[in-house]
Amino acid sequence: MKEFETIVKSVTTEKSSLAQADGRYTFVVRKSATKVDVKHAIKAIYGVEVENVRMMLVPKKTRVIGRGRVWNKRPVYKKAIVTLKDKKTIDPNKLILKDNKKK
Repeated sequence: MKEFETIVKSVTTEKSSLAQADGRYTFVVRKSATKVDVKHAIKAIYGVEVENVRMMLVPKKTRVIGRGRVWNKRPVYKKAIVTLKDKKTIDPNKLILKDNKKK
């Protein structure tokens, strides 16, 4: 899997913003991504060493309407919490794309 296809986007919530002070960053990743894929992607994109990767599947959110109708509000997605070595900091909203193409 390509490094730039592994990470979909960064998660910006109050809880994830507080965790960034400790060097933990949260990303939405592809469902087929593994811990090793996420580790290689962070190293390739941001150029920092990764200490730990925790992954979780976030369940879909449903809502019941009327007499038993079920409406899906949000699909299932996979989330990765990445801990960086030596409490280094990155800007998760900016991707550093390394130019590997020959000009």
